[in-house]
Amino acid sequence: MDLTLPGLSAPASISIDRWGLAHIRARSTRDAFFVQGFNAARDRLWQIDLWRKRGLGLLAADFGPGYLMQDRAARLFLYRGDMAPEWAAYGDDAERICTAFAQGINAAVDLVDDGTLPLPPEFERLGTRPAYWAPEDVVRIRTHCLMRNAASELARMQVHGLADPATDLLRVPLSPSVPREEWDKADDAALPADALAVYELATAPVTFSEDRLNAPLQDAPLWSSVDARRAVRRAPSMEGSNNWAIAPARTDTGRAIMASDPHRLHAAPSLRYMVHLSAPDLDLIGAGEPSSPGIMAGHNGSAAFSLTIFCADQEDVMIYRTDDAGTAYRYGEGTEKMSRVDEIFAVKGCADQTLPLLFTRHGPVVFNEGGTAVAIRTVFTDPGTAPYMASLKSMRATTMPAFREALTTWGAPSVNMIYADCAGDICWQPAAYVPRRTGWRGLMPVSGDGAHEWQGYMTAADLPAVENPVSGFVHSANEMNLPASWDHDAHPIGFEWFEDGRADRIAEVISADRARDIAGNCALQTDTFSAIAMALIALLPDGPAADLLRGWDGHATADSAAALLYEIWLSRHLRPAMLEKFAPDPELRKYLAPGNIPTLARMLQDDPGHGQILSDTLAAAWDDTRSIFGRDVTQWRWGDLHNGYFDHALTPLGATHDVGPLATGGSSTTVMMGHYEASDFRVRNGASVRMVLDVGRWDNSVWINAPGQSGVPGQSHYDDLAPLWAAGNYVPMPYSRDAVDAATQECIGLMPQDQ
Repeated sequence: MDLTLPGLSAPASISIDRWGLAHIRARSTRDAFFVQGFNAARDRLWQIDLWRKRGLGLLAADFGPGYLMQDRAARLFLYRGDMAPEWAAYGDDAERICTAFAQGINAAVDLVDDGTLPLPPEFERLGTRPAYWAPEDVVRIRTHCLMRNAASELARMQVHGLADPATDLLRVPLSPSVPREEWDKADDAALPADALAVYELATAPVTFSEDRLNAPLQDAPLWSSVDARRAVRRAPSMEGSNNWAIAPARTDTGRAIMASDPHRLHAAPSLRYMVHLSAPDLDLIGAGEPSSPGIMAGHNGSAAFSLTIFCADQEDVMIYRTDDAGTAYRYGEGTEKMSRVDEIFAVKGCADQTLPLLFTRHGPVVFNEGGTAVAIRTVFTDPGTAPYMASLKSMRATTMPAFREALTTWGAPSVNMIYADCAGDICWQPAAYVPRRTGWRGLMPVSGDGAHEWQGYMTAADLPAVENPVSGFVHSANEMNLPASWDHDAHPIGFEWFEDGRADRIAEVISADRARDIAGNCALQTDTFSAIAMALIALLPDGPAADLLRGWDGHATADSAAALLYEIWLSRHLRPAMLEKFAPDPELRKYLAPGNIPTLARMLQDDPGHGQILSDTLAAAWDDTRSIFGRDVTQWRWGDLHNGYFDHALTPLGATHDVGPLATGGSSTTVMMGHYEASDFRVRNGASVRMVLDVGRWDNSVWINAPGQSGVPGQSHYDDLAPLWAAGNYVPMPYSRDAVDAATQECIGLMPQDQ
């Protein structure tokens, strides 16, 4: 296929390999990002168009009054500051890159409008059209970022109002521990459980239903809260990740190896997108989000890089006492007026609507009733915090010092960056804008009266790092990985980390030299062993069910009978029973559910008096499993219950674009993350993209992205990778010109308009 693209400066091409990875070749860096934007629209137009409209608060114009309140919520969190410092944070050429990227998207929209490219079926089903992008649209949107920990602060306030602080550890443990006097610093207001409903709505995905699409204007306020699944997610989400880099001395080839598998909510199409950008001064390949230029994990021919979430606390819930009108609040010795912005919203089938947005000096107001207001103080409203956009600098660094320097303006999300290069250097560097709090730790809602102000930010330059360690590897899995010498009182960073055992398992396998080659690292990424499972099983009394579990090797493979019994026992019986024992109040339990697995495991290990609970719940799980899967244990398979699934947003409207179910292994406490809910055991959260990179012999690298690279239902690359992903398999990652040419199955030639 050959296409003419107005805005392209010189001929370019897109070579699509047999696995759907687009290899872009351009004659300038500007054209490479222009074609990246075009290609993103070619493959993911409906997805990125919906993301843009959601983030900018433009849904109601397409979908009607049922989306008006979500639009208002989203606009509260848009970046509204000066664009000069915003662009500067991402590099000297960031504005030029985003301009080219947006122009490339718009060129694709033009070809859709004139019929040269097909209109994706979702637009036809909903009767909408794709919109044009401005460069600022790429960076002003913040609501799709991984934020922490406003929702957890409110949940902690609710739990403390019903029980003691120790009970809240059943919801999420704290590391390091926090002195009891910390809780005296919380504001004494009694906030309702839905005080952050507007915040949750702003950060929620877009949902579709006939009722919502047909809602009249007078019912717009009824669509002001998120669905039930999202509303009960008060504990930190399982959106973590794994990554590591192994030094040349620990590999069979004498080259470094990097592995990366970011965990996010699963959907069709995938959140991530793999792409290869080649120009005279650029040769990048890896994963990013289709709505953003560049990549966030991959390599540039000299250095590899990847990220996981570093659990720094970048938010605070601020509470205010207001005047009767709810427009002024106490601050210092006097009062301050809230600033008001009247926003105009286009609404399908209705006249434009004007709604007010209120802001305090700390941020957007999300609750304002009865003399009490709540605002969210978050780094995401400050310059330089567009999600992942600082990758435009770091992805082009070719030395370890340059990489670390580029991360000093990385604002959000807070990440563990792992680096490895052809010279053999490896490093770990956390990167984020971390608020400097003095006198409190950011774990509970506090007064916005001026007593709890941030004194600027810590950046990557202030955070610890590890270069070329004696161990021969660096790794992260969202664990508490600050050094023992870190002063958490003087410089609090965060206290809510993942204690699920992934980090320890990664370190154990690498230390034992079981990840010395690409195959070994793929095996580690798809490792299904759970140390927590083994610890719980060791506590069990004798019996046929216990015998089955004691004979298990702890690997939650898709064909494991013991894994099936264990996970049913843990999720449907043991966790609910433990919560009921320690939180008999149903109102309290709704904040703690489903219960933190590591905390529950520690409680059971520390107190042998829980033997009856173990015995009773295992017996119930044994009966439950036999009633569902039959009495023949040899026919039990974890994968018959634990299914990978990728939902499409239009499924509630009768669309058949979902991908799944796919039998798969793993669990919530394995390196191969397969997080599920006990209601149906569907895997809705885990790795979609996995990469293992042979640093220096780049064509030997491998990857997978589920369900597929394309976002267009019906296309061959929409779901072709899903079965491979479920089985823990990978596909080649061609990088050199010869390897790319050999793998190419389709080539799109792109010509400027004047040639």
